[in-house]
Amino acid sequence: MKIIKASAKDIPMVAPLFDQYRIFYEQDSDPEGANAFLAARLSKNESVIFLAIKDGNTVGFTQLYPSFSSVGMQAIYILNDLYVEREYRKLGIGESLLEKAKEYCIAQGSKGLALETAIDNPAQQLYERLGWERDTHCFHYFWTAP
Repeated sequence: MKIIKASAKDIPMVAPLFDQYRIFYEQDSDPEGANAFLAARLSKNESVIFLAIKDGNTVGFTQLYPSFSSVGMQAIYILNDLYVEREYRKLGIGESLLEKAKEYCIAQGSKGLALETAIDNPAQQLYERLGWERDTHCFHYFWTAP
């Protein structure tokens, strides 16, 4: 298995996985929208995508969004998306993608990575095993535009 940093030419490989990721989170399938969204993010340098390729198949991805810590006065990345095809789970692919994201952040000189996950997501065990710490000192809120 290898992990590569995606570029615009890789959108046809990642878009189907991105669509499956959205379906996993109970969104309607939208292959055209997935292509357009990813193309916009990459063309504007608004995200970094790493792809996991095994036996010539693209089997997983993670997407990072750049942000900043005002208090720390440093760049950070938000690990917004992590997805591995069902038949390739439990093979270390998610772990490899997370490690690649960590290596990238270190190479960029950023403060670190932030992520948010569902309360019942079994991947929490993986995050904690890899050194991620659960926030216990603050709550996260979200406002939805009308």
